[in-house]
Amino acid sequence: MSEPGTSDRGTGLLLVMIDIDPAHEEDFNRWYEEEHLPERRGCPGFLSGRRFVSVEGEPKYLALYELEDPEVLESEAYRAMQPPTEWTKKVSPHFTSYVRNVYRAIPGGAS
Repeated sequence: MSEPGTSDRGTGLLLVMIDIDPAHEEDFNRWYEEEHLPERRGCPGFLSGRRFVSVEGEPKYLALYELEDPEVLESEAYRAMQPPTEWTKKVSPHFTSYVRNVYRAIPGGAS
């Protein structure tokens, strides 16, 4: 049982925002749904992964991954996903913008 004011969820968050060349958008979405997102969700320490598309503003695509803690991104399991797959190498050069931020939960913050 967690202490009052804490969550049973993770303390880390990975945020990724991407714009993609429209000529490669269909392949990008297939890659994300069929390979990239399942690969991340299957990595120990990743608690969830969700994608969003902008209804206003940019970048167009957002992915949020809840992590047990930010150190998951330094784990052997996460590092084992490198080097990138052939599909990743094919899609990523067509990103027109890319933001990747890692966050740690603020202790005592609202859940």
